[in-house]
Amino acid sequence: MATVDRWLLPDGIEEVLPPEAARIEVARRQVLDLFQSWGYEFVVTPHIEYLESLLTGAGQDLDLRTFKVVDPQSGRQMGFRADITPQVARIDAHTLRREGPSRLCYAGSVLHAQPRALSSSRSPIQLGAELYGDASPSSDVEVISLMLAMLKLADVPDVHMDLGHVGIYRGLARAAGLSGEVEQQLFDALQRKAIDEVVALTENLSADLAAMLRALVDLCGGSEVLTAARDRLAKAPAPVIEALDDLVEIAERLSARFPDLPLYFDLGELRGYHYHTGVVFAVFVPGVGQSIAQGGRYDDIGADFGRARPATGFSTDLKTLVTLGQAQIELPSGGIWMPDSTDAALWQKVCQLRGEGQRVVQALPGQQVPAAKEADCDRQLIQHGELWQVMPLAS
Repeated sequence: MATVDRWLLPDGIEEVLPPEAARIEVARRQVLDLFQSWGYEFVVTPHIEYLESLLTGAGQDLDLRTFKVVDPQSGRQMGFRADITPQVARIDAHTLRREGPSRLCYAGSVLHAQPRALSSSRSPIQLGAELYGDASPSSDVEVISLMLAMLKLADVPDVHMDLGHVGIYRGLARAAGLSGEVEQQLFDALQRKAIDEVVALTENLSADLAAMLRALVDLCGGSEVLTAARDRLAKAPAPVIEALDDLVEIAERLSARFPDLPLYFDLGELRGYHYHTGVVFAVFVPGVGQSIAQGGRYDDIGADFGRARPATGFSTDLKTLVTLGQAQIELPSGGIWMPDSTDAALWQKVCQLRGEGQRVVQALPGQQVPAAKEADCDRQLIQHGELWQVMPLAS
């Protein structure tokens, strides 16, 4: 019989050991405290649920990344969550059912059948925030500002942000009356900036619409792109002009708040096109081949859960955030070594110390001072008469 290495983990699935696990947990608490200070309420979603719920609305693109199992009780197909966003949308639309804006945040492990990239983890800790119930650019500016505040808290260096708006392409494609197949082909060509294919796919359109769709290939760069887009998309239908107006307003407000933040615009970048409806954004840092935080507007996602609501938000991988961040995460160090004893007074003293936030480690039978040092203890409890006192650890 072949020998099985029982300690091996599947590719892309990793365990986190101390003290890295402690750093991740401290960072999680700090970020959630930041979210709370902005008015975002924490929610916890299930790790597994019925597949049709997980793959509804924003979850449709997640089909290939979702592990699927059959529920032995109901016989229905279930999935392990690959993205928490659709679950939070359900909470807003179906469970909370608030009339006004709702701000929710989350942090939890997700599982991917397929990684985002070859070097990506298949078990990231997804952390994010969502704002429901407001369709104005103010909500987009808020969630982007919160995302940047999170990155500042983690002290992630050399942050660059990409901004786009899927409503520009969506409006042009609708005006052109493209079939679903042609729209998808054009979408794919734009992502690859394959100008020859874009030209071929638009050759039967009116001259104005063809020119505007082709312009999306090279409308990318700095703030000058927005000025050029005003000119090259001047004959676009009203929804396209409104989308461009929103993008310009969001960019101007972000530049005012974060004057040192490099902004890159790409009107042909359609990240999350199949569920995003408005502005899309992503943060990049040098040396990392994919975005480290991303999000956008996805209005009406709650319709499949019984109530359509405007929505915008972002997410990141907490483990990546901690790895890239340069913030000094202070971990508790030192501790008090407690001898192996049945003395009631010792137990009362230990309970008091732990209640004060002290770390107290109990010796097990036969353990001596070397074990205390291995347990990162720098003090010990010594009995003087009937009292137990904290003293420096004997060498």
